[in-house]
Amino acid sequence: MRDAPKTPWPLFRSLQGVGLSALRYDLIAGLTLAAIAIPEQMATARLGGFPSHIGFLAFIAGSVAFALFGSNRFLSSGADSTITPVFAGALALIVSTDAPEYRELAALLALLIGGVVALAGLLRAGWIADLLSIPVMTGFLAGIAIHIVVSQAPALLGLPGGHGEIFDRLREIAHAIEKTNPYTLATGLCCLAAIVASERISPRIPGALIALTGATFATEWFGLEARGVAVVGGFMVSAPRPSIPSPTFDQLSHVLGLAMVVSMVVMVQTATTSRSFPGAPGEAPDVDRDFIGLGAGSLLAGLFGSFPVNASPPRTAVVAETGGRSQIAGLVACVAVVLTGLYGAELLGRVPTAALAGVLLFVAARIFRLHEMRDIAGKTKAEFALVLLTMLAVVALPMQIGVALSIMLSLMHGVFTATRTRLIEFERLPGSSVWWPASRAIAGERLAGAIVVAYQAPLSFLNAYDFQHDLEKKIARAEPGLELVVLEASCIVEIDFTAARILNEAITQCRKDGIDFAIARLESVRAHEALERFGVMATLGDGRVFHSVDEATRKLAPGSAAAPGRAATSALAPEGDRPQIA
Repeated sequence: MRDAPKTPWPLFRSLQGVGLSALRYDLIAGLTLAAIAIPEQMATARLGGFPSHIGFLAFIAGSVAFALFGSNRFLSSGADSTITPVFAGALALIVSTDAPEYRELAALLALLIGGVVALAGLLRAGWIADLLSIPVMTGFLAGIAIHIVVSQAPALLGLPGGHGEIFDRLREIAHAIEKTNPYTLATGLCCLAAIVASERISPRIPGALIALTGATFATEWFGLEARGVAVVGGFMVSAPRPSIPSPTFDQLSHVLGLAMVVSMVVMVQTATTSRSFPGAPGEAPDVDRDFIGLGAGSLLAGLFGSFPVNASPPRTAVVAETGGRSQIAGLVACVAVVLTGLYGAELLGRVPTAALAGVLLFVAARIFRLHEMRDIAGKTKAEFALVLLTMLAVVALPMQIGVALSIMLSLMHGVFTATRTRLIEFERLPGSSVWWPASRAIAGERLAGAIVVAYQAPLSFLNAYDFQHDLEKKIARAEPGLELVVLEASCIVEIDFTAARILNEAITQCRKDGIDFAIARLESVRAHEALERFGVMATLGDGRVFHSVDEATRKLAPGSAAAPGRAATSALAPEGDRPQIA
């Protein structure tokens, strides 16, 4: 399904066409979403080095802003475990997570990311989200999953939190492994098991909330805190006040590059979520509008001292599966989160940190797409290598460098794919006017004194010189007496300046060698306009663009009645046992 703009609707786009009868569905979906979001937002906040309740602020900011400016009816925005390890690891290299400047930089990052993503939506740049291929995204998520596991291992084992890069943390865990607290480990594993069991029974069951509630009561009932089981601790929830961070120039320069990298990940995940959960039947996703909604969410989060937000595919699926009809479900969830923060702060402060680690381990297992890896490995070894390279880059390098490199790997893969195209020859199917790529399975026919070639990709600076070399080789290997080259251009949907210049040179050289040149099936309007604009049509001359290869060869091939200065005879160049035309 293609992305398509919708009819104008300035605010609350998802409410378009939704009646009052949908309120009861949105109420149920919203309460279910809150039950899943509350523990998840707490865990994600701690994953980033923030107090647990800051995750609530991110969820509220993301949900309210998306309801106002977004388009998708189901999409859930808030704190996300995909991007949180990325920016948290990078910010920790600038300032300590315990320093007040850490939260200020996170808020600044949210403002920058919000501005970039919203601007991308305003400029209708949704195509940017397509720059990450599935293998690269799979490897990226696998690397993030490994980071989550390593970062949460100390909380799960009851050990002091690690610092530094992933290998430093692994060494610290290995040296202290004998000090593992069995009560803490049991608490975390029981929570993980409860969440997995709930998920297998039904995704609608708030397994994380059930697990955290059970772990909290077990900690109180059995006095596990006295046995070394750490808890979140009390926190005060107060009305947030808007403020603008004031970083130093050096801090801003570091955060700006990180913002571009994280923005790319946000756009990819948002586009994927929006396209995976379209609204009403036949309603095309409006990815650009959803970028504006997500960007506004991060802007609002940064303005009120929280961190960047992202679209959540699992939470979005919950809204869709529980019958949600609009973003009212997200607003209902916001109300539930606010009430929980105001009246349940004391209870939330008693949640074991190992239980939150169990929630995050479940998230890590869910984004480590093993089934996707198996599918890729079984069908293409080269792209599976891309999965592994991306995963290793995200794991072994500093987080922001690993993520940036994964984006570069995806772009390089796209460039490599585009440059693999080679110029091929066409042959006429016996007894027809159809020209088809030469194949051993089909005994095609070739005209004496003419060759038909095709390039099955856009022509650009990436492949123009390969096109030129291939064409020179085809002409050099042709039978003596070559008088016509026909370029079948049905797949050339775009031509840039470099490619146009190369094509101009090729046509000019053919004319110098006494070889006519024609183009057939140039169906792309953009490519046709480019050839006019870059002067290729002028070089080609009148009467050298045809609707079909057959038309071109009938009019210009040696011996055809329409070919100027040629005898009215026609013959096939003999090629093995190919049939000849009488």
